[in-house]
Amino acid sequence: MGTGDDSELRLLIETKTDSLKTHEWVYRLLRTNLMCGRIEPGKPLTIRGLAEVLDTSPMPVREALHRLACEGAVEVKNNRRVIVPLMTAEKFAELCELRILLETYAAESALPYVRDEHIRRLEQIDARIDAAVERHDVDRISLDNQAFHRTLYGANPFQISVPLIESLWLQLGPFSRIAMDRLEKAYLVDRHAEALEALRQRNGFGLRRAIEADIRDGIASINTVEGIHDYFEGVA
Repeated sequence: MGTGDDSELRLLIETKTDSLKTHEWVYRLLRTNLMCGRIEPGKPLTIRGLAEVLDTSPMPVREALHRLACEGAVEVKNNRRVIVPLMTAEKFAELCELRILLETYAAESALPYVRDEHIRRLEQIDARIDAAVERHDVDRISLDNQAFHRTLYGANPFQISVPLIESLWLQLGPFSRIAMDRLEKAYLVDRHAEALEALRQRNGFGLRRAIEADIRDGIASINTVEGIHDYFEGVA
């Protein structure tokens, strides 16, 4: 399945617990690395190479890549190579607009179910993000930012939007990482603080506005990175 050198991958390795089956551990590990952009766009992946890196058999890797392909996170080419898809300008714009539509809806739908314990948890995550920004820990910025949003939307016990939202994060993660690595300063305005204040006030309009501003700020930051559009497919 291709000739990519998987030994060069710098993956975040999560410890496998005894209660977690190997195929689920491999899937979660690869998914996390895609979400924070550790696997770059256009990177060819091989079942054999990933199995060697993860010290596992090929079967759970094959299953994980199949699941990730169904989520749009990886792409199986005609020659059976597996790659992280390259980004196009049109795809990037659509993914970002879909994020805004889905996440503002998810946030406002969660508001009636948000309790003080949810707000405390969100405050803790936001503090972790602030600390990660100070040390420019791009992995933790990305993953804790996603944790903030997932925790907020998940306050709604009837929500069905989080898997759809996470599919967008998966597709944007590898490309967004290129920009994040080049940014000198992320999050000039703490939109999470605005979202938290809206939650305390039970202000649905303010919450939607904060979540949309948070996403649009991220898009604007990516677009300001010099040369970032050279990474769109057909340009680089």
